[in-house]
Amino acid sequence: MSTKINIKNLPIGYQSVISNGKHAILGDEPIPSKGTDLGFSPVELLLAGISMCKVATIRNVARRKGWEIGEVDAQLEQLAQRQQDGNFKTVVTSRIHIEGDLTDEQRNILIKEADNCYVTRLVRGDWEFRESEELSAVLA
Repeated sequence: MSTKINIKNLPIGYQSVISNGKHAILGDEPIPSKGTDLGFSPVELLLAGISMCKVATIRNVARRKGWEIGEVDAQLEQLAQRQQDGNFKTVVTSRIHIEGDLTDEQRNILIKEADNCYVTRLVRGDWEFRESEELSAVLA
């Protein structure tokens, strides 16, 4: 499945209009990084995608199993540390709260499924980053 994102970078701070052709949000960098802090940072967007996938997976599994749940809240936090080889070691911690009259076993099943959600599997997978091309050459 292919996903396409378009970015229009504005001359103010590092503001970028991020669009999938149907919806748009604003991304930016925080003020200490010379941004205007008017949108999510790139790392926040990455964590938001993982978080959204986790809570959606919980709701999907609960619906399929006929388990009644209320709100599902997630909180992700990442800590990245540069290693001696220049690469980063990143640790992501996740806390999830599920409202509903569930047994401990049901909660554990839902959280285990969340930890194995589609976006998490993508991030853990094998990525190949190809060299960027000039966009005008691609459009020609």
